[in-house]
Amino acid sequence: MTDPAAASPTFHPATTRDIFAIAGPAMLANLTTPMLGIVATMAIGRLGDATLLGGVAMASVLFDCVFWLFGFLRMSTVAFTAQALGAGDKQELRALLPRGFIIAGVIGSSLILLQMPIAFALLTAMGGSDGVTDAAHRYFTIRIWSAPLVLSNFVMVGWLVGQARAGLALAVQIVINVVSMATTLLLVLVFDMGIPGAALAAIVAEGTGFVLGVAIAWRITGGKLTMPWSVLLEHDKLKHTVAVNRDIMIRTAALIAAFLFFTAQGARAGDQILAANAVLNNFLLISSFFLDGLATAAEQLCGRAYGARNRIGFASAVRLVVQWGFGFAVVLSAIYALGGAALIDAMTASADVRMLAREFLWLVALAPVLGVFAFAYDGVFIGATWARDMRNLMVLSLLCFLAAWFALRSWGNAGLWAALLVHYIARGGLQAIRYPALLRKTFS
Repeated sequence: MTDPAAASPTFHPATTRDIFAIAGPAMLANLTTPMLGIVATMAIGRLGDATLLGGVAMASVLFDCVFWLFGFLRMSTVAFTAQALGAGDKQELRALLPRGFIIAGVIGSSLILLQMPIAFALLTAMGGSDGVTDAAHRYFTIRIWSAPLVLSNFVMVGWLVGQARAGLALAVQIVINVVSMATTLLLVLVFDMGIPGAALAAIVAEGTGFVLGVAIAWRITGGKLTMPWSVLLEHDKLKHTVAVNRDIMIRTAALIAAFLFFTAQGARAGDQILAANAVLNNFLLISSFFLDGLATAAEQLCGRAYGARNRIGFASAVRLVVQWGFGFAVVLSAIYALGGAALIDAMTASADVRMLAREFLWLVALAPVLGVFAFAYDGVFIGATWARDMRNLMVLSLLCFLAAWFALRSWGNAGLWAALLVHYIARGGLQAIRYPALLRKTFS
């Protein structure tokens, strides 16, 4: 491997323009993603069968969680690619894509082979009616065949973002989304294929995105996509890749657990509380679109500085991401505080749900500001592949969340939201505290 120090003299510290060259497309990609669920819901909803609609909605949530669990393929690929770019290691830069495809293919194929027990366990846990569960099962057993393509597209997008080619990554994601929406409408409403049509549309869209991504990669590498197996399966690199991916996966599982626990507790509080929390969760979702885009910029810029062994460039990228994160967060919190009631009214017509949502709005308005460190340092830790520390701190944050909920459970739903804010604070605060020691150790 090329000596990382050799690339340092050509390294240029990050600027605001660099931040938004990556964060901007990432934010746009985040904003387009919810359209998939909206179009699928609209298409199935027009069939006039609430059971079918509930089944697709349930299965879609399950796929969101399953694929989110394997989001480490995108995150680690961004980090490793950016590090290879900063180190000037062209061979490793090329090898990362097919190596990632191998891992994605193995995981995706395993999900297909294990689809029956996975579907049984997940659908049983969801506890839907027989009709809804049957519809969800039909959707699940078809869409699961997209798993290798979905995970390979995670790798592709990560590889492009890692090279600061966020515009191309955005193009791939937009094509996937547009094809998915168009094919869903065609197969469900025109060809009257119902649930199988909606599931097939996802496979077609992911396949189209994969073909486009490979074509882009072929152009970037000048047709040099193949690598010797000895390079792809080099023991030390493969071992390091698996270790980082394992730790990020555990970290993601801990994060999913926190949000599933939050949702479950809201459901136990009654239908109106559940509905109010669902409305307020949209505020968190909007915040994450922007803050996660900045985290993506941190992954690439910090990874590139890490590969170049440039401490000054690394630290400056961290400062810029945190500063812009607070800038966006303050604006979002102000919008929620001043205009949140109007947004709530636009989301629901139920007077009771509106009243409950407004009661907890002030807690939600605090979330963007309190979550800045959580998102920013996630990107920093991923870029530097400090995955073990990230894993440990996320598990500790989950314990803080559960402890806070236990201590505040007498407050009802307000205590639940307060516990979630504690989780945000713990995630970001613990990583911020750990950051200086890791910085000194990495760039000693």
